[in-house]
Amino acid sequence: MKTGEELAPLEIEVTRTLIVAGAIASRDYQDVHHDAELAREKGSPDIFMNILTTNGLVGRYVTDHFGPAAVLRKVAIRLGAPNYPGDTMVLSGTVTAVGDDGTAEVSVVGVNGIGRHVTGTVTVHVTGMVTPGVPEESA
Repeated sequence: MKTGEELAPLEIEVTRTLIVAGAIASRDYQDVHHDAELAREKGSPDIFMNILTTNGLVGRYVTDHFGPAAVLRKVAIRLGAPNYPGDTMVLSGTVTAVGDDGTAEVSVVGVNGIGRHVTGTVTVHVTGMVTPGVPEESA
């Protein structure tokens, strides 16, 4: 882990199944996440991904990069352009800070065909990645 390290981009196909499954898994039963007709009645061209699904995908992106010893400490995101079915979201990230205790702060951006879907910052702790001379128990 080092400041400036870039995470490999991750392409995520935004499917109806992903949108609906994410909403159900997070117990978000708002109709705009599963009923296209009602979403259109409310002014949206189609159903769209909820913030909890996006939050989970951002967390997965960071922990996949750092491996099985990675533990999320904080995920702070802001949504922008909606994720609609048939689009692709591309996540990218950069390590912006590294602590002496095995923690890193990662800036994450997710872009789809109409713009930035998500921007945020993730704090992650990676067991076994500490500065020499600093005991991991202090992490």
